[in-house]
Amino acid sequence: MVDFDKRKARASAWFRTLRDDIVAAFEALEQARADGSPVRFDVTETRRGEDGGGGLMSVMRGGAVFEKVGVNVSTVHGMLGDRAQKAMAARGVPGMAEDPRFWASGISLVAHMQNPHTPAVHMNTRMFWTPHAWWFGGGADLNPCIEYAEDTAHFHAKLRAACDAHDPDYYVRFRAWADEYFFVPHRGRARGVGGIFYDDLNTGDWDADFAFTQSVGQAFLPAFLPVTERRLDVAATEADRETQLVHRGLYAEYNLVYDRGTKFGLETGHDANAVLMSLPPIAKWP
Repeated sequence: MVDFDKRKARASAWFRTLRDDIVAAFEALEQARADGSPVRFDVTETRRGEDGGGGLMSVMRGGAVFEKVGVNVSTVHGMLGDRAQKAMAARGVPGMAEDPRFWASGISLVAHMQNPHTPAVHMNTRMFWTPHAWWFGGGADLNPCIEYAEDTAHFHAKLRAACDAHDPDYYVRFRAWADEYFFVPHRGRARGVGGIFYDDLNTGDWDADFAFTQSVGQAFLPAFLPVTERRLDVAATEADRETQLVHRGLYAEYNLVYDRGTKFGLETGHDANAVLMSLPPIAKWP
């Protein structure tokens, strides 16, 4: 019989390791442009309501590179409420009414940048378990307010390489899924230049699906850091800043109205500040 407790522990530990690697890389990038004083994320422990689990919310604000960046990691468990049970049933998960236990672990990252020429970015990977099913999900997408074709190409090339190492069909499938998922219907446009998105990944081979999810997470820094470093010193005008703030309004609209992770986190009682970490520090609407 498969020992899912060991699998859960492996996944949870790896998400924490990925979080530590990204936090260290972002602090180093910020530190390189600081005045010598230490640059650190503010780290807060989070708890999930009356049920079990929690995590770490790590946020850095007002730096030379990042205006606001959050890197959250959590491992939560408990009983799904009626709405969440219905959502699971709609996704084809059987037996939730009889046994609504769940366990979920993952990392979620959103960065809003100081320079309007440097793109905002989102990344997450996660594992979800119930007594009836398990799956992985995640992805990453780039959100420039001023697009550079070479930045978009670089970001997608790194994600494609991560996908191709596991299945030659993954990139095409998951890029198309991202284009569909990160679309803002009431604005009739995408929130950025896409990336990859996948959910409900269960091929029947847990180790293979976990390895793919690890590859997606490991591809993030090579995909994002060169793009960031390339644009840090591009001169920005007041008009560029206005474009950035209006674009952030679009991002906020999407995350509050459509994002699955936001809905799930709030409905299952996770720390609201951690769930809403993705919102930009300042935004405008036309």
